[in-house]
Amino acid sequence: MFGLTANGDKSQGDGPVIELRRVVKKYEGLAGAVVALKGIDLQVDAGEFLVITGKSGAGKTTLVNMITGLDRSTEGEIWVSGSPVHGMGPERTARWRGQNVGVVFQSFELLPTLTVLQNVTLPMDFAGRYSIRRRRERAMHLLEQMEIGEHAHKLPSGVSGGQQQRVAIARAMANDPPILVADEPTGSLDSVTADAVLRVFEELVDQGKTVVLVTHDWDIAGRATRTITLSDGEVEA
Repeated sequence: MFGLTANGDKSQGDGPVIELRRVVKKYEGLAGAVVALKGIDLQVDAGEFLVITGKSGAGKTTLVNMITGLDRSTEGEIWVSGSPVHGMGPERTARWRGQNVGVVFQSFELLPTLTVLQNVTLPMDFAGRYSIRRRRERAMHLLEQMEIGEHAHKLPSGVSGGQQQRVAIARAMANDPPILVADEPTGSLDSVTADAVLRVFEELVDQGKTVVLVTHDWDIAGRATRTITLSDGEVEA
């Protein structure tokens, strides 16, 4: 288990880098409360490639939104990289996420009026990491790692869907976070492009990153170090 640091956060030690304890998420609607997560317990070790599968509506996106702090749990505890995500306010969560968790969305979420290079430097601008010159150099290095450096000065609309997803991965890695969370990152890609994107995630795991990937594609599960399946807001036994 974790110990406590002077600032009240938990030190990682040899424990999991992600830990969810009895996490519940309820949404209030006109027809009453909908329970999206029903007491989730989950531990993810550093360097794992965890795939979360399940049918549409099973709670996969809600679960990763808990891990990234993009949504707040109704009950339970969420510890990520030693920090109590469940107890942090919005501003602190945004600062924490910028340094600890990279998020990759299915729809890319690239800013259309910024170049590919500018999209990748943006997280570094927000976090205040690296000098201005270093940010540009790092962004170019990441784009070259993603094999799209030649497109750095194009707008997102000027590159293909697979290339946009590579830009999104480069942007998620901009601040060198130890954890990468991807929600259906291959859902809108053809099989060849999806395979290339998955190889990028595998390479990041080989480099020591922790990857949590959500997918409805059961075939992807075989590429992970571990797979869990959600059903009606619970982890299947």
